[in-house]
Amino acid sequence: MKRAHFSFDRTEFTEPARHAGFLRRTARAVYALAALATLGGCGSSAPLFAPDGRPTTQVQCSAAGTWDACMQQARGMCGGNFDVVRQSTSSGVHTLLFACKGS
Repeated sequence: MKRAHFSFDRTEFTEPARHAGFLRRTARAVYALAALATLGGCGSSAPLFAPDGRPTTQVQCSAAGTWDACMQQARGMCGGNFDVVRQSTSSGVHTLLFACKGS
């Protein structure tokens, strides 16, 4: 009885490993690009502190309504009074930057 001779091609075993490595590198690149895009948006963000040193907060509400919705959000977050640092309207959105008044 003759023995069967099997020949293995190494690429059968290394190709899946190479493919997995490619996928890992691609995923890392996608995550890095997403992080850069996210950080890029921070360049034009609102100041973190008012001129007197108080921290600021930004809220947005629909420009279809009045500024009351934004003002109510600010009052609720501050537990009462606040100072408006900046107000703007763009692309159908009211943006209110404010600093809570001390008690």
